[in-house]
Amino acid sequence: MSVVLAFSGGVCAVLGVWDLLAAVERTRVAAALARAVAPVVRAGREGVGPTAPERWRLALLAAVALAGAGWLAGGMLAAAVAATAGPALAMAAVRARRRRFRSALAAAAPSVARTLADALAAGHSVRGAIEVVAGGVGGAAGHELRATARALRLGAPTEAELERLRRRAAAPEWDAIVAGILLQRDAGGDLPALLRDLASALEAAARQDREALAATAQARFTARLVLGMPLAAAAFAELGSPGFIAHLLANPLSASLTVLAALFQVVAIVAVRRLSRAVTR
Repeated sequence: MSVVLAFSGGVCAVLGVWDLLAAVERTRVAAALARAVAPVVRAGREGVGPTAPERWRLALLAAVALAGAGWLAGGMLAAAVAATAGPALAMAAVRARRRRFRSALAAAAPSVARTLADALAAGHSVRGAIEVVAGGVGGAAGHELRATARALRLGAPTEAELERLRRRAAAPEWDAIVAGILLQRDAGGDLPALLRDLASALEAAARQDREALAATAQARFTARLVLGMPLAAAAFAELGSPGFIAHLLANPLSASLTVLAALFQVVAIVAVRRLSRAVTR
């Protein structure tokens, strides 16, 4: 009988929490939270950074959330340390989203070049081809091309908008596309054929990058696993014996050794990242 009552109580608790979450979604709290995290979402969708007030809100939200998690896990000391790291982690999340946006933009360059070539071969001008391609491409490339096409419809110069697109992409693939278009305008030539050859070359380069990543995947995973083991061990030790980290840092000798080990970890992380970037170039 007690098992049935416990099961019924658990089911009722789950339903109650579900109703509570549904009620919270309709309140101003959820709307305020959505506004606070909107810069992170926008960084991934549009590749733009947050304004100064948005950075303050993100930093405050991250500090409060991490302070609560740190207090639950390790007490006031852990809460203070976690809150201090909140703003840096919030900005790191924004930068990571922007890097992902630029990576998606670079990955779409071969398909954009080939589609531009098809539109130009069909008789469109460069301005018309950009508008045609913008209507059929999604993701990061679609967002940037639609912004460029919108500016061109409003009368912006083609060269200025292509330069803006190149700066926004900040990728060699888009540098090559824009350079090819501007070179053909000044010197003439078969621009569709040039863009198709460029698309083939970019796809071959991307394929080589993927092969390099696949060849080094096991080594990179092992390095990250080894680097994460001390943090995982510290977390398990704190969970198994609350206050372990506080006692560790209270002793000057152990605290100095912990700081030294953390510095070595940071150096190792930087070294692994530099090596992995060098391999994939």
